[in-house]
Amino acid sequence: MQEPTVKRKHTVFSENRETLSLEGVNDVGAFNEEEITARCDCGNILIKGSGLHIEVLDLDSGQLKVKGKITALVYSESISTKGLFGRLFS
Repeated sequence: MQEPTVKRKHTVFSENRETLSLEGVNDVGAFNEEEITARCDCGNILIKGSGLHIEVLDLDSGQLKVKGKITALVYSESISTKGLFGRLFS
């Protein structure tokens, strides 16, 4: 018999669109100064902005802290990390 999977609690806190703290993060797939792709039990998260910088990434505790100008936070079931040509030709 398979043990039930325990989901991590997911929380989001943003202050003045300059800092973003997430709890319950399982992985960070890709990141640059304009986009950060994170995964958690509730789905995938795309953080968009400018001058984004990961200040804290602790996957053991599930913490992710980002600084920069945050313009969007998007949840989805899957996020493509391919570039423009990869999306066009896949």
